[in-house]
Amino acid sequence: MIYTEEKDSDMKRIVLQFFINTAAFYAATLVFPAVRLDSFFACVLAGAVLTVINLFIRPFLILIALPLNFLTLGIFTLVINTWMLMLADLLVGGIHIPGFWPAFAIALIISSTNLLLNSITSHKA
Repeated sequence: MIYTEEKDSDMKRIVLQFFINTAAFYAATLVFPAVRLDSFFACVLAGAVLTVINLFIRPFLILIALPLNFLTLGIFTLVINTWMLMLADLLVGGIHIPGFWPAFAIALIISSTNLLLNSITSHKA
């Protein structure tokens, strides 16, 4: 395998995304008491699962929902992010999100955090 700086940058971005997802999810559970975590490990696992889901499943849903995204000026992306969060809730046993609207609020927080931190950490050459 050939080592390139681009691969290193991609891996750093994935690890950063994992930490952002985990921290934002934990912060969101502090804001919304209806959302429960059984343990800190469940939060870390949820961050990892959410990162993997966002890497592999979310791009296909974004592509499929492109017409809806176009019509709603990108707001439908929040619905897709909510679905990804609810999927992570189904896959990780230690988190409990009581419904769509709490998941939507958490997705909004995570999306805002990701947007902010990605804009800070992005390299403009």
